[in-house]
Order: sequence, then C-alpha cells, then structure tokens
Amino acid sequence: MAIVIVFLLGIANFAAHRAVLESGHPLVDLVPRPFQLLGGRMSLIVEFALLLGALWMVSVGSTGWATAYLGYSAMNGLAAWLILSGKA
Repeated sequence: MAIVIVFLLGIANFAAHRAVLESGHPLVDLVPRPFQLLGGRMSLIVEFALLLGALWMVSVGSTGWATAYLGYSAMNGLAAWLILSGKA
C-alpha cells in the first residue's frame, strides 16, 4: 500500500513541478544553472530520481521513507501553490 501512496504522490509532484516550470514565474529563473539545463527538464530528472529512490526504499520495507516522501510532497505542494497563486 505504501508503494501505491508514494507513486500517487510522485504523480502529484510531477504535475506541480511541471505547472511551476510552465508558469513563467520570476522565481523559476533564479534556480541554479544546472537545474535549468534541457529547458528545466534536469529538475524533472532530479524529481524522478527522488521518486525512484523513495519507491525503492519503500519496496524493501522501509516505510519511514513513505512518511518522508509525504512530507516532501506536502512542502512541494505548498511551494507550488504559493508560486502559482502569486503569493510568492
């Protein structure tokens, strides 16, 4: 069950990340240069690596990683909401 939850959180993280990249917000231009490579896709690769690592750790029985990824997703969601709503 934890694998399914982490996977669904990963989908939400990708959707939020993509929306922020496409928003044209000035904060997107302030990210470090390595994350701007490939038109911002490098940051999506890092996002995928985080999801893959969390899924791997959860699959071997480390459910604490599911909780950690839930916290990470909550922070991502809050940040995306702040950026997309113009409050940041």
